[in-house]
Amino acid sequence: EDEQVVAEIMRRRFIPAVITYKAWEGFHFAGHEIRITEATDCYGAVVWPSALVLCYFLETNSKQYSLVDKNVIEIGAGTGLVSIVASLLGALVTATDLPELLGNLQYNILQNTKLKCKHQPCVKELSWGIDLEKNFPRSSCHFDFILAADVVYNHPFLDELLLTFDHLCTSNTVILWAMKFRLDKENQFVGRFETLFDLEVISDFPSWDITLYKAMRKGRMKA
Repeated sequence: EDEQVVAEIMRRRFIPAVITYKAWEGFHFAGHEIRITEATDCYGAVVWPSALVLCYFLETNSKQYSLVDKNVIEIGAGTGLVSIVASLLGALVTATDLPELLGNLQYNILQNTKLKCKHQPCVKELSWGIDLEKNFPRSSCHFDFILAADVVYNHPFLDELLLTFDHLCTSNTVILWAMKFRLDKENQFVGRFETLFDLEVISDFPSWDITLYKAMRKGRMKA
């Protein structure tokens, strides 16, 4: 089953038939052809498999996890593919990343969502753990979903990442997080994450070492 789904996901990807002056990859999600401009000079400007897993899940589970008119934020949006798919599925999306990635992120989102979405997504700077209350005040920023793909890797900001998840979550926020397992230090982040959030595996892709999680804040009021 894992191999079949991975093959289906990879069939959503296509490359240009001719060489162009800008490097890009194409994808088919949410009934649209999406063209993503990439850069090779930083991790955040490349589409990683975890993003494809999350996009595929959002599309194929759009009834159970409906994004229509939902307030959604993506952290570590990178090239913007996940945010674009969420927007095409009807969400009101805020795509966030580091300042140096915002130009390419804004370009991709505008090129792929203009006049195609119910809500035009916005792009905003978010450096994990920095000025969270100033830029995303808890009194006014209420997100139904937090989307994250491949935000845990060999970087020194895991503490800040956990703080960011915590700050952006209300008692009803659903986190959908696709993670590729690499090194022990990074993998231990899952255990730390579980001190604050109830974590559930909703999809697993052993051939890619990727797990898709659903998470919600511990101690929330249950219906």
